Amino acid sequence: MNKTTPIDYIERTRAQYAALEYPIYRWVESSTPPPFNRLKKPIDQCKVALICSGGIYKKGQVAFHYEDDISFRIIESDTAKSDLRITHFAYDMTAARNDSNVVFPTQALWALAEANEIGELAKNAYTFMGGIYSARKVSTQLAPELAKRVLKDEVDVVVLVPV
Repeated sequence: MNKTTPIDYIERTRAQYAALEYPIYRWVESSTPPPFNRLKKPIDQCKVALICSGGIYKKGQVAFHYEDDISFRIIESDTAKSDLRITHFAYDMTAARNDSNVVFPTQALWALAEANEIGELAKNAYTFMGGIYSARKVSTQLAPELAKRVLKDEVDVVVLVPV
């Protein structure tokens, strides 16, 4: 496969789950589109936070350890790349371990802040291990807690990085 060939992530996820002998993955479908919310100020004045599902944690924190782990980690956005760790059961972590910006793009966001393209990068980023089979747990526990955190941080925009 060359670098421009698209990856069929749905089929890839099905194959990964089958190889791990998990039940067939059921993709969440919504009957209504999400609400559209316009920014209240220009992006170059906004505080931006990062939420990633790639299993990133900081040296000294407990690693994510199993499927359906709905815990999350708080990582300061200025954490050195050398202090980041990655664990996940459902994707090949080679590229992410070689350069954490693949799944935790703080360097790109810092560059945008320095170029005044965004107002600032929030102090905290939030990470969890994707591949959570229970959509109910995500919608009733994990997502509301992450939303509460970014609201407390007075964030205007969240960059979501799914894995």
